[in-house]
Amino acid sequence: MNKKILVLDGISGVPMGKEINEALQQLNISSHHTAAVDLEHRFFYKPASAFNKMIHKHIYNEDYYRHPKISNQALIDLIKNTKPDIIFVIGFLYRFFDLKLIQQLKHETHFKLYLYDTDSCNLFNNKRELVYFFNQELPVYDHIFSFSKTTTEFINKLSNLNASYFPFGAKEIPVIKTKKENDILFVGSADMRRIFLLEHLIDHNLCVYGSKWKRNNDIMSESLKSTIHYQSIWGNELHTLLRQSKIILNITRSTFYGVETGLNLRIFETLAAGGFLLTDYCDELNELFVIGKHIETYRDAEEMTDKIRYYLQHEDKRIKIAQNAYQHYKNNYSWKIRMQKLLSFF
Repeated sequence: MNKKILVLDGISGVPMGKEINEALQQLNISSHHTAAVDLEHRFFYKPASAFNKMIHKHIYNEDYYRHPKISNQALIDLIKNTKPDIIFVIGFLYRFFDLKLIQQLKHETHFKLYLYDTDSCNLFNNKRELVYFFNQELPVYDHIFSFSKTTTEFINKLSNLNASYFPFGAKEIPVIKTKKENDILFVGSADMRRIFLLEHLIDHNLCVYGSKWKRNNDIMSESLKSTIHYQSIWGNELHTLLRQSKIILNITRSTFYGVETGLNLRIFETLAAGGFLLTDYCDELNELFVIGKHIETYRDAEEMTDKIRYYLQHEDKRIKIAQNAYQHYKNNYSWKIRMQKLLSFF
């Protein structure tokens, strides 16, 4: 494939876009990664945003409007300098760019535009923003790839757009034998469902990392608060933590769980690190993994605690599942393998 790909990263704080770009380069694809948040912002963005929201609400009677953060010239210069045949968007465009300008540049320079939908489930509790995303942004794409089967079916049923189910992968992580310092590791931002389930585990050697936990201090027990490191963690630090933990617990956000989807990035990162994964059940898991062989699942707090006790007591079974999972990841879910499959769509 001789086409140039611009990986335009619309999510921040997560290394997925960089890892995808690295995988494309490993496949000898001419690719370039740009984080949207790093481009030049519009002058006086905040007051301009407030003014435009008022105009769109009171004059145009629009329920939702998002003023783009990035200057038009920054986008024009980026496309002029990289000259992509394909722009592969990670996450979103509307939060950063003028969608009409995107369409204009697409028409003028003839690049193909693809979306990797990584976060739309987070919009399911905000109808106005979800509708804006569906009606204003999705139509600009030539094709949409979604991490969620539920979202893929939703897009295909409610629009004339084409979407394909495309689960995540993960960067290859060297598997190093490390002392297991944590019985249970949970990494993720605060969510009421997560708080509720983690409160059942305070008698264990539990370790929690993530953002937005402090704002929930008044509804958490002192025992749970004592397990929390109030920071996000990615990259090598995360990989080390995954290797140091006997059980990596995945608890999907309430919005994801409510629509029975849950194959988030943590699942694939855990497998890549050779870790043992215990995650909440959703039907999508059965299409990618053999439960009890590659991963373990739970459906409620009682089953979660029962399985944690069981696998802490049966190290041999826990290690065997983790080994099976790592091999399954190596064969199917490294970013290099995932991007090789993606390129067949382009």
